[in-house]
Amino acid sequence: MAAKQQRPIPRVKMPAPPIPPKAKVKGAKLAAPKPATLGTWIAGARPQTLALAVVPVALGTATASLVMDNWYDHWVRALLCLAVAVFLQIGVNYANDFSDGVRGTDRDRVGPQRLVGSGRAKPRTVLIVALVFFALAAAAGVVLVWRTEQWWLLAGGALCLLAAWFYTGGRRPYGYLGLGEVAVFVFFGIVPTAGTMYVQVLDVNLEAWLAGAAVGAIACAVLVANNARDRERDKTHGKRTSAVLLGNVGTRVLYVVLMLIPFGILAFFATFYEPGSASGFAPYVYFAGVAALPAIVIAITGRTAREWVLVMKLSLATSLLYGLGLAAALVFPAALSGL
Repeated sequence: MAAKQQRPIPRVKMPAPPIPPKAKVKGAKLAAPKPATLGTWIAGARPQTLALAVVPVALGTATASLVMDNWYDHWVRALLCLAVAVFLQIGVNYANDFSDGVRGTDRDRVGPQRLVGSGRAKPRTVLIVALVFFALAAAAGVVLVWRTEQWWLLAGGALCLLAAWFYTGGRRPYGYLGLGEVAVFVFFGIVPTAGTMYVQVLDVNLEAWLAGAAVGAIACAVLVANNARDRERDKTHGKRTSAVLLGNVGTRVLYVVLMLIPFGILAFFATFYEPGSASGFAPYVYFAGVAALPAIVIAITGRTAREWVLVMKLSLATSLLYGLGLAAALVFPAALSGL
């Protein structure tokens, strides 16, 4: 009997192994970040923070109007003060971008990416832009000193420039030592408000000191919210901000206190301020609470970095509403009396 013919064993075709994506292949280069555009540079100037530069100048001009025949008598000096404040603020923002970027502090940040930290601009370029704005602020300041003939103010201007640079610049920046709020209170509250009044009337009244303290406290609250958002990242990079030093609960308490101080100061203008017509306008400034109250609630209950970003935005809105509102409350009586 013939042997049964065996069927051939079919060959099974094995699937080819998957090819890993280029980003995962060993030795593959990651895509380089896109170069910074005009929009990126404008965002790098952090235009939302310019409220902190505009408000003290408005209040300084308003308090000066209390001792002038017309609130606009020295409008050129007021505009020069505004130029100094705005250019200095932009210069500080670019300088911080440069200093934090080269230190690596801006890596993995929550919020808009920075120019140096994201790799979209060279550190040297950002530094040059910062120095250009510092130079513009200095030039406006020199013109202001020339018009007022108060030459000692040159030393004060130099101090402001040094404070702006060493906030995050230099070997031991004071912004990394928990002193940022102190500097902000002085140079974003007291100095620009009282200074704006002084260069217009060569005097500083109680209203200017109080108004400067009020907006300085709000500016400090903005910084506290910023530091609260970055607390864990700053701790990792050795940046000892107030939020790192005070911890979670202490930071929230500090923020609330700073946001309440301006409304306590407002009671002086609303109750004890002698010109009755101005006292009538000042209580309307409490309207700024529509932004301050939600900010305080979120600061107390918030848990995420995104919530602290919202707190910062509401704090900046509070600064605008409070500062411009109080300036208007002081100017309106003089303006109305001239009609």
